[in-house]
Parts: sequence; C-alpha cells; structure tokens
Amino acid sequence: MKVLVTGGCGYIGSHTTVELAGRGHDVVIVDNYCNSSPAVLSRIASVSGVQPVSYRADIRDEGALRSIITETRPDAVIHFAALKSVTDSWRRPLEYFDNNISGTIVLLQTMRDCGVERLVFSSSATVYGVPDACPINEEAPLRVTNPYGRTKLVMEELIGDLQAADAAFQAAVLRYFNPVGAHPSGELGESPSGTPANLMPYICQVAVGRRDHLKVFGNDYDTPDGTGVRDYIHVMDLARAHADALDSLVGDKGSFTVNLGTGKGYSVLELVRAFEKVSGRTIPLSFNPRRPGDVAACYADPTRAAKWLGWKACLNLDQMCEDAWRWQCRYPEGL
Repeated sequence: MKVLVTGGCGYIGSHTTVELAGRGHDVVIVDNYCNSSPAVLSRIASVSGVQPVSYRADIRDEGALRSIITETRPDAVIHFAALKSVTDSWRRPLEYFDNNISGTIVLLQTMRDCGVERLVFSSSATVYGVPDACPINEEAPLRVTNPYGRTKLVMEELIGDLQAADAAFQAAVLRYFNPVGAHPSGELGESPSGTPANLMPYICQVAVGRRDHLKVFGNDYDTPDGTGVRDYIHVMDLARAHADALDSLVGDKGSFTVNLGTGKGYSVLELVRAFEKVSGRTIPLSFNPRRPGDVAACYADPTRAAKWLGWKACLNLDQMCEDAWRWQCRYPEGL
C-alpha cells in the first residue's frame, strides 16, 4: 500500500517508516520539522534502503495537505504529528490545542474529502490520568491530568465521532506507554529539540556529557523506591505494532483501540541502574519535587493487543538501554 505518515521524521514516525518500508509499503512523509530534522530522511534511506517521498508541510495547512493527498493518493494514514511534552503542555496549552486538535481536524476533513478511509492514530496512556489500578486495560476510566493528555483524548473522540458518522471510515487507536530505545543500527534514535522532555534521552545526554546530572521529579511516591514507575517499550516493538495495526485495518477486522506496552513497570531508578550497567557510565542524580500531572505508577495490560493483532513486546529493558546508548554514542549531539 501507499501510506501517508504525518510526523514521519519524528522519533516514532521514523522507526515506523523503516518498518513499513521493510514490509514493502510505499511511504509518503509529511513533517513540519518542529521537533525533528530533515537529516532523518537520509538515515531512513540508509537503514531501509528506500528513499521515502517527503513533503515539508504543517497538517494545519489545509491547502498543502489536500494537495499532497491528491497528488500521492495514499491508501491509509498513520498520524504521529503532534506536540508531545506533558511539561511543556502546562506552559503552552493553547499551542497544544491548536497544533494537536486543530491539526487532527484538518487531517480528518481532508481524508474524508479525498476518500482516504483508514487511519492508525498515535495516542497515549496519558488518557488514563491517575489509574485506579495497574496494569491498565482499555476499559479503565479516561480522565486526563494535563493539557497534552487532554489533546490526545479529544483527538480520540474526534476519530470516534467520525467513525460513528461514516461506516466506511476505519481507525486503529494505539495507546502506548513510554517509548524508548533506538534502531539497532544506531542510525535512528530520539533527538529532541532543546531540553529532553522524556527520561531516556535525558539519561543519554547525561551519560554522553551534554548535561551534568539527571533531575528526578519525585522520590516520595507510593512505589518500591519512591520514584515513578512506567511501562517502557522499545521503539522497534512499537513500530512493528503500527504496521500490524495497518494490516488489521486492511483485513477489514474493523476499528479498534489497544494498549501498547510490555505489561511490566520499572521505576526511574531501575531504568537508571540498567542504563549504567549497559553504558558503564555513572548517572549523577538530583531529587526534585513532583511535577504537576505526573502519576506514581502507570503500566499496561497488553492482552487486547495480543488477541487483536497477535502482537506483543519482545525487546527487554537491557536492549532498550543498549540501543539508546549506541545511538547517542554515534550521534552525541543528535541530529
């Protein structure tokens, strides 16, 4: 198939593009590079052996998006394009609402008008807010605790309303937990602009000498060591799940929502120790107050993904750390 990937040069988008190319799909990338780099295109080509067609455009630009879809005529869309920092969303909620929600509205309108009826959507476990219990399944209450999570929930609701209004429209909503790691080649990885919003790239930058120490937010949670517990999932497992979700939609199994995680939680300190073991570097720490919107523990029940897609996470915590460190050593300043 021909697949349009919005945000295709971003962290998860680029790895998914490689997975899609490996399965024989033709990929068209749309990215405005607000948190990625055009240099990723050559890395995708190097790893996959395929140079994807790419357009520099913002999905909120209806004219540009319509022109791209009309010209390329994709069979499906995988939608990654969004601002993604919980912390930043508290500082800039209106920008998050505009970019994430308005962009999704324009994308859905354009897909509908151009007859594109399959969508794989990059959602987030933040839609669950503070969970009643872990592991979290898809029937858990949806109650967000930060503006970023709110945008993801509204985006899900927009997609659901379009499904209800148009029986031909099919969507896979993938709620994933904490993506980490990198492509095993070391050619693709997470290269955030500015200060990393996520834990693993921050650890990597400390280990490579770009930052003095890791700030740990909260060491008084009700967890085994007092630090937050999360379900870390290798980005290659995640990329595979997106391609599997696309296959499911093509197979006319209908629309669905699934959690993507390993089903096991690790604390901040457990991740740090695993990384130190793999890298041979010491990660200096400082403990700071909790951040607004953070929860003590959040990890997935991935049972539905296994039943619906035949998918499960295969790569362990050491492999996540090894691949992330290989990428950071290869490109210490990022892209």
